[in-house]
Amino acid sequence: MKKVLLGISMVFAFGLWGCATTADLERVEAQDKVIDAKADQAIQDAQAAKAAAQEAQAKADAAAARAEEALRKAEEREQIAAEKERQAEALFQKSMKK
Repeated sequence: MKKVLLGISMVFAFGLWGCATTADLERVEAQDKVIDAKADQAIQDAQAAKAAAQEAQAKADAAAARAEEALRKAEEREQIAAEKERQAEALFQKSMKK
């Protein structure tokens, strides 16, 4: 009988020793809140970075469009200059024949 009581008391004692206390649970809950807050902050940072990247991409696209337009205009001016040069050469040749 004493062995049975001793066994029951040991199981009870080890059971209490193995259980989490209120302080342990509060500490775990606090850690969970900290982790959740960090995760929320990471999500916000990621969203801000994505928005900044999209804005940078839009600016880069606009700059590329302006560069293409400037190149197109430069090519047009080059063609006009080449045409004027041909006309001037033709006038010069014509004046040299006289």
